[in-house]
Amino acid sequence: MASSGSKHWAALSNETAELVEEAGASVVAVHGGRWLAGSGVHWRTGVVVTANHLLRRDEDLDVILPNGSSVAGTLVGRDPSTDIAALKIENATLPVAQTVGLEALKVGHFVLAVGRSTRGEVAASAGIVARLGGPWKTWRGGHIDQLLRPDVTLYLGQSGSALVNGDGRVLGINTSVLARRATITVPAVTVDRVLFELLRRGYIARPYLGVAMQPVPLPEDVRHKLKLESNAGLLVLHAEAEGPASTAGVMLGDVIVALQGRPVADVRDVLQQLSELHTGESAKVTIARGGEKVELAVTIGERPRRK
Repeated sequence: MASSGSKHWAALSNETAELVEEAGASVVAVHGGRWLAGSGVHWRTGVVVTANHLLRRDEDLDVILPNGSSVAGTLVGRDPSTDIAALKIENATLPVAQTVGLEALKVGHFVLAVGRSTRGEVAASAGIVARLGGPWKTWRGGHIDQLLRPDVTLYLGQSGSALVNGDGRVLGINTSVLARRATITVPAVTVDRVLFELLRRGYIARPYLGVAMQPVPLPEDVRHKLKLESNAGLLVLHAEAEGPASTAGVMLGDVIVALQGRPVADVRDVLQQLSELHTGESAKVTIARGGEKVELAVTIGERPRRK
């Protein structure tokens, strides 16, 4: 006769298997070239989200569906900074993943990484939420809305897999390239934001001012006269001709002291605040010029893309 303990583990085992099966119905395998394969999640009808680093080519992409059949994937766009890419698939009948935010998630909660092998079989690994944090920047400059690091192993083919909570809902997309020796999950809210831009443009528009800057100390008398909070600002070394800042009146030799009313003392401060803005949006730039404070409205531009 089975003990109550063994019955408990048997029930937990069955529930976990059911979670994997349920989540796996929305998970596919993606073949992106050079013998690389990963997983993807059917995020919207006819749209699969996967890990960008797995796509070594833009064409001849194969997607293996949960039923074992293979369909062609068409690249919609990619964002290396968040390691998110999107593919369109045609005439595929599979459910859309049910996503959830991180509001109720806690460190220690049980999670599953659900992906597919290179041949399309469902694959999973289990663990707990190891760390949660606030918004952060990837080493490639991508804005992630919240840090989520699960203690799960991504085996071959599991980058691009779904991180699933105890209710079978998808928390985000797993990737192995945004942190050293650690799995990072790009949360659903970030995936949604990136996917919106990829579907609209095919790429992520990066906001910029069109200036080269260098941190400089602000003299005490200038700080006192202009009532500045910071003891440093950013000296404009170059303003791109017809760029956003130049068009708004920013000139060589100006010292930028605030953006959107928030002090800036380092180039990273500007980059952080720009990440919260959108191209075409007007931003208030405060500068020190000739001992006076000047406020200019700069229409945020789109950073030129590398060819």
